[in-house]
Amino acid sequence: MRDAIPFGTKLGELAEQRPGEIATTIVAPDGTAHSLTFGQLDAQANQWGRALAGNGAHTGSRVALAIPNSQHLVLATLGCWKIGAVPIPMHWDLPEWERGRVRMVIEPAVVLDESSRWTLAARAAGESEEPVPTAISPMTNGICSSGSTGIPKVILNLAPSVWISQQGEPFLAAWTPVARPQTIMVPAPMYHTNGFATFGFLLGGDRLVVLEKFDAALVVDTIERYRITNLTATPTMLNRIAALPDIGRRDLSSIVFILQGAAVMPPTLLRTWFELLSPEQIVMAYGMTENLGLTALRGDEWLTHPGSVGRGFRDTEIRILDADGKPLCPGEDGDVYLRAPMSAGYRYLGGAPPLPSTEDGFRCAGDIGHLDEDGYLYILDRRSDMIITGGANVFPAEVESALAGHPDIADVVVIGLPDPNWGRRVHAVIQSAAPLTEPQVIEYAKDRLAPYKVPKTVEFVDAIPRTAATKVNRSAMIAARGG
Repeated sequence: MRDAIPFGTKLGELAEQRPGEIATTIVAPDGTAHSLTFGQLDAQANQWGRALAGNGAHTGSRVALAIPNSQHLVLATLGCWKIGAVPIPMHWDLPEWERGRVRMVIEPAVVLDESSRWTLAARAAGESEEPVPTAISPMTNGICSSGSTGIPKVILNLAPSVWISQQGEPFLAAWTPVARPQTIMVPAPMYHTNGFATFGFLLGGDRLVVLEKFDAALVVDTIERYRITNLTATPTMLNRIAALPDIGRRDLSSIVFILQGAAVMPPTLLRTWFELLSPEQIVMAYGMTENLGLTALRGDEWLTHPGSVGRGFRDTEIRILDADGKPLCPGEDGDVYLRAPMSAGYRYLGGAPPLPSTEDGFRCAGDIGHLDEDGYLYILDRRSDMIITGGANVFPAEVESALAGHPDIADVVVIGLPDPNWGRRVHAVIQSAAPLTEPQVIEYAKDRLAPYKVPKTVEFVDAIPRTAATKVNRSAMIAARGG
């Protein structure tokens, strides 16, 4: 990798080349904002690197970042890379007992949380802004799993902290040229892969506009105010934005593209965004935190391959294998295995077993799906989420996608609950936008799903319990309802 540059060095180069240009803008929930130029960002990253080192961090040590999106989080991450430490953003929105378990797994040299961040910031302010000696983190970062059963899992990215041009290449560039620098909004928590990955674009010279907390109305205000060119969002986020009463009258003209990830997009929601923007401006990607590979497709491709999550992206190869490891034909569902030259591999902290792999380097994260004749991948669901009801397999994602099309359903999660007749029954937990009854939901589902996939029971709640990254904990929801 002749063009590989240590992250800290790359930031320093940007500071020399474009010292007065805005690099980051942090937007608070009330819309107030604070910006740093590339020159300021580099200088303060040097200060934070020294402060972290003074607190015990060094090359290869792990630093737990248990704070929300903020200037402190950005500077602490860059400070880690300046001294070769490994930043691990944590789920700050978990209960303290669970955050404690995660910290035990990380074994950090330094913990940045709500009680320590201000002390460390004060120490950093007193440190020198001069460049620190060049260092490379042996692992770029860690990402914490959101599970709440068993021992917590932390996924370490085994790539060293050296920047290559591919890390700053816009997704849409695979289809059409994209003007640079981009102005990228970060609506998701940076403890999630989609949020944290934007550091690669920052080091590529793009501007990051980071929301401290996701709010649909604030997203649109921020797009208009800062002329945002792209963002990455989950289906839940995009649904909340599209549901704003004035969304059709808002100025989205600066948007070049939106990247959707983290879950399969419901067709009705996808078509709504095709109307708000255009199919050519919506890119969908499928991957996992372990960085096994990526698939992607643009909206116009989805229209000819509805339901797909795309073909192999950036040389990712796809195989569908049966339980015995034998390749399956197009149209046959099996375990999804990926292999990609861009993947440096991963390592788990916490004792989780490694993912299944083939002798030639394909690995599986537990998803079930199939390829079509054109090589497009279709994901049914995670095998661990599958509901076996009356001997038949039901994938919650398929049921959720069907129900999400109802105009009065604001959010839905489908789980399997114990049942004396069916073994487990399909149960829908619904947050409604208007009055609904269980029979109405079931009748709606019957028109769109095979009989055995239709929810047997429906539960209405005021709000689906989602993290700041809009993820749900299915196991916790099942446990709360009797297992």
